[in-house]
Amino acid sequence: MEPEVISLTVNGRRHRLLIDPNVTLLQALREHLGYVDVKNGCEKGDCGACAVLMNGKAVNSCLMLAVQAHGAEIVTAAGLGSLEHPHPIQEAFADLGGAQCGYCTPGMVVATKALLDEIPHPSEEEIRVALSGNLCRCTGYGQIVEAVRAAAEKLAAAETV
Repeated sequence: MEPEVISLTVNGRRHRLLIDPNVTLLQALREHLGYVDVKNGCEKGDCGACAVLMNGKAVNSCLMLAVQAHGAEIVTAAGLGSLEHPHPIQEAFADLGGAQCGYCTPGMVVATKALLDEIPHPSEEEIRVALSGNLCRCTGYGQIVEAVRAAAEKLAAAETV
């Protein structure tokens, strides 16, 4: 099969790529565009480390072909904030120990963003269900759930200002 030209907007930056049709979105983001905050975990959609927001919805980039994302708006965890101006979700994960080794953190942050965009005040059960596609071997999930709660509170407080 012939390579195809696709365009993606990633973290607000537009990219055009000549890509083979069998290249996953994960491979395109990491290897072709350098977005290494998108982690390569299981390559089967089981761990969530490769999660990104595509047109506002969380997707596992290892399960999508890059050509399927042609024209899409992609946001990675790094695209939510910066070291100087972190997103409230990133702050909550850092402040409450929701990130230990850090490998699952970008996917958890993306899943949290998708959840809070849909359900601004989730219950613990809703948080756990929303994060169920993301595996963590370090935290035991307690700190992650607390970080999601804190982020929800911080975002709600920012909306009332």
